Amino acid sequence: MNPQEDGDKLAVSGRLVKILIHRREDRGMSVDEWASRCVRRGEVHELVTTDQHDTATGARVDRVGFLGFVELAGGGVIDRGDPVVIDGEQVGTVLGFDSCHFPNHYNILIAVDEPRTGRDLGLRPAMEVSFGPRP
Repeated sequence: MNPQEDGDKLAVSGRLVKILIHRREDRGMSVDEWASRCVRRGEVHELVTTDQHDTATGARVDRVGFLGFVELAGGGVIDRGDPVVIDGEQVGTVLGFDSCHFPNHYNILIAVDEPRTGRDLGLRPAMEVSFGPRP
């Protein structure tokens, strides 16, 4: 993302609708070429944590923890580097997107120090989630 092209934006927010509790060491996701994705109100996307921080197009992402699915309250733009906040706590930053399940949903890849699951973080349905803007 080119900071010279980036202007102010509103946060994208929603609520958790399903919590996931598993992790994988061999998931085989890959980072999409796009550093941002436009999203619509009512869409549901999956939140996936990883400690693999390569943002190169096609970078393989194997070590993951699954947080859950978020239903978006409004449309907007989610950008690489956006803070991901759940129930008032920042859990990581958007690393990128994996679209292996699109158009059903995006996997929103979240850069963290150690892959965590929804159970690890004590997540519950209806918790608020927001993406960006960066401080």
